[in-house]
Amino acid sequence: MEKEKKATFNIFIFILSAFLVVLIVLGVVIIQNKIEERKYIGRENESRNTITVFGTGEVYAKPDLAITNFSVITDEKTVDKAMSKNTEKMNAVIEAIKNKGVDGKDMKTTNFNINPRYEWYENGRRVLVGYEITQSLETKIRDMEKIGEIIETATNAGANQIGDLQFTIDKEEELQKQARKEAIKEAKAKAEELASDLGIKLVKISGFSESSGTPVYPIYSGLLKADQASGMGGAVPQIETGENKIEVTVDITYEIL
Repeated sequence: MEKEKKATFNIFIFILSAFLVVLIVLGVVIIQNKIEERKYIGRENESRNTITVFGTGEVYAKPDLAITNFSVITDEKTVDKAMSKNTEKMNAVIEAIKNKGVDGKDMKTTNFNINPRYEWYENGRRVLVGYEITQSLETKIRDMEKIGEIIETATNAGANQIGDLQFTIDKEEELQKQARKEAIKEAKAKAEELASDLGIKLVKISGFSESSGTPVYPIYSGLLKADQASGMGGAVPQIETGENKIEVTVDITYEIL
């Protein structure tokens, strides 16, 4: 009886061991298959054949917005006098510009500086002789026919320095859309021509990138100083706006067969 129990127990241990071995082998096979599957997917992505083409779209339009800076510079012996004189002149400039049809929301103060002015002597000693105050007003001019007239009005009212006059387009989103369509059209045409020449097939687009730009051209480079402004002799400057170019470049990547 004892021998039979021992034999039965040994058979049970053998069957259990065999079962565990099968489970272990099965687990190893499953894990290995998963690893192989991942490797295969990675190799498939790496081995994709692609071509990349680019296209450029350009749209030209007349600027509808001019931006410039009018500055008032005053120099007095005391801060109070310099401030009072500067404020009086700048208020006159603002009022004169508004009277030419420029909206208050299109004007903003961009710079206000108070600088002490010294005289230096040979012994290295310096003496405070006054204060210089500079106040700058950025102005957007939407009536392009009045640019020269507004410049003359501002200088006559007291502006003695004029910053770069730049021409731009206020709302260029629609023009950029148009340029983008032209760029995509050109890129697609290149891809189709290339596929025909190489005897390949375009499958699908797998990548896209875009860059765009609208150059802003300064008309008056640098600054128009006080003596230049007063030397206009009453003549209204003739301003030619020309045209601005809106350019969009796209890169399109195709999967091919």
